[in-house]
Amino acid sequence: MVKKFLIYELDALDTRLDKFISDEIEEMSRNSAQILIKSNNVLVNGKCEKASYILKLGDKIEISVPDPVTDDIVAEDIPLDIYYEDSDVIVINKPSGMVVHPAVGNLHGTLVNALMYHCKDLSAINGVIRAGIVHRIDKDTSGLLVACKNDFSHQDLSQQFFNKTVKRKYYAICIGEINHNLGKIDAPIGRDPKNRQMMAVVDNGKHAVTHFKVLERFKGYTLVELQLETGRTHQIRVHMKYIGFPLLGDPLYGPKKVEGEHGQYLHAKTLGFVHPRTKELLEFDSPLPDYFKEKLEELRNK
Repeated sequence: MVKKFLIYELDALDTRLDKFISDEIEEMSRNSAQILIKSNNVLVNGKCEKASYILKLGDKIEISVPDPVTDDIVAEDIPLDIYYEDSDVIVINKPSGMVVHPAVGNLHGTLVNALMYHCKDLSAINGVIRAGIVHRIDKDTSGLLVACKNDFSHQDLSQQFFNKTVKRKYYAICIGEINHNLGKIDAPIGRDPKNRQMMAVVDNGKHAVTHFKVLERFKGYTLVELQLETGRTHQIRVHMKYIGFPLLGDPLYGPKKVEGEHGQYLHAKTLGFVHPRTKELLEFDSPLPDYFKEKLEELRNK
């Protein structure tokens, strides 16, 4: 079984090795991180350490994750809205309704299926199921996403996400009128103890920070621009619900009566990063989907 390494060079940290891994690798539990460490798939400065090892400034962590075993992930000829592409990376404008990668019971019609058809090669760091995927956006969230064609670019971009240097701005319509023009939400996110299918702000959650700016107010609604400092699962949706302004159309975190047919009105509008090989600063901006613009016009005319 081929193993690929994710490498993190730490600027400063004072936390356990197992907690760091579960925080930084999406969907990995603390227990899974401990198993990974015990099976010698984690090196700190070139050596195996215990799960309780406290990370320090300058430590270099190498994490090897075994590839998932599956023969069911196939390339599919699905049209892609490509904003940029070269031999290292590809930037896609994902439509609402498309899942990013396959999962049990949903092995077809995803962005990964489409990328496997379009690209000759994709990075293998996260295995076949997440081939090329460095970060995700939710199924019903539209907008920009970057994927990698080789492990070199994947490792570089993973480090940029870890260092919080990737620029990610979203537009969203919130329920309620936000009175202040700017805000910062700094609240930890973890599994909702009452519903394991949802995330929530919880005391023992992972560090999460969202910045927002009001762009336009309507009767009973607000258009906001949001910028992510961290990238937790459902972060924007959870944070906006937490401060009392859930996203319009959100079936999980909004009112029981869902408005619209496209899920939450959330669009990943701006994406900026340093190209892994050329070191050129790249920034992309995508227009709001038609249904999003139509809803804004409807709200303006109320």
